[in-house]
Amino acid sequence: MPSPGLAADLLSRVTTREPLVADDGKSGNSLERIEVDGTHYVVKHQSVAGDWLTRLAGDPHFWVHQLWQSGLMAALPVSIDHAVVDMVVEGTGPSAALIIVMDDVSDSLIPEGDDPISVADHAALVESMAALHATFWDWHDDLGLQTLGQRVAMFAPETIAPELLVDDVPVPVRFADEGWRRLPDVAPALASVVDALHADPTPLLDAWASTPTAFLHGDWKMGNLGRRPDGRTILLDWAYLGAGPATWDLCWYLALNRARLPETKEQTIERYRLALEADGIATGGWFDHQLGLSLIGMMSVFGWEKALGDATELAWWEARVIEASPDLDRRLDRRLDRRGERRAESVRPRGPR
Repeated sequence: MPSPGLAADLLSRVTTREPLVADDGKSGNSLERIEVDGTHYVVKHQSVAGDWLTRLAGDPHFWVHQLWQSGLMAALPVSIDHAVVDMVVEGTGPSAALIIVMDDVSDSLIPEGDDPISVADHAALVESMAALHATFWDWHDDLGLQTLGQRVAMFAPETIAPELLVDDVPVPVRFADEGWRRLPDVAPALASVVDALHADPTPLLDAWASTPTAFLHGDWKMGNLGRRPDGRTILLDWAYLGAGPATWDLCWYLALNRARLPETKEQTIERYRLALEADGIATGGWFDHQLGLSLIGMMSVFGWEKALGDATELAWWEARVIEASPDLDRRLDRRLDRRGERRAESVRPRGPR
């Protein structure tokens, strides 16, 4: 359990401080490096009013603080270092602010850029992801963290619509709006599935419910990752926490780190599966099915990003969604027919099965 008052004590004894600008950070939160008794820390300042990603995620009261208070972060596998020293919430309601004090691990983070990371670092990250899921296998959320419905709707057109009306629209929100508009032209089969799930994600949620659940960190992008000198994986920015299919974290890693992967997506998937097996989780009977559903769900979040990017990357995701969609098609068909919104032929992806 966290030590009460540690953050306040450290912040009361700051001798120097400097603002930090992280190119990979896009949420609008502020970071600063402080020094206390010769030791450096990084302090993250987050607010509901100032953090548009928190609003898109549906987080009304700082899920990460709930997790910290629960003691669950202290039970992470030994291969993962969350770097958090303490955190505190100040104020209530829309004016509430979260202050997180972390060890300064800047020198051990994955360097920014688009170059592939080393195979050794990649393997350690994927194996740590599997260890996290194996440690909390069959974990069910009793803290009120992010739901699967909130996950798949994070960047949906309806979700981002209010953010498009603010005076200073966040750059990723502008890109998301542009990408969703472009997706039907560049990947019509993918767009039809995503459009149906944005309208009603229930078929996907129902399909996931038949597969195993684990605790999800939710944001395995390189900007949140690093390696300690002792080999432990640094895992920062616990923003999208909750229960869900383990392959969701894997697909997030594949979607947001394309340029950084030193091996193919297929090899990464197999590396993760073997790591789960090594941690005692049998993958027969459910893994491929859940993976397919998570690949589909990931495009409900980041299809816009693929529409604006490399054509080869977009084609890979569209092909995987088409390949994984037959069982989901049947669920979509039944629901859409009942609602009378459109016939099944208009939502089923075209192309070979």
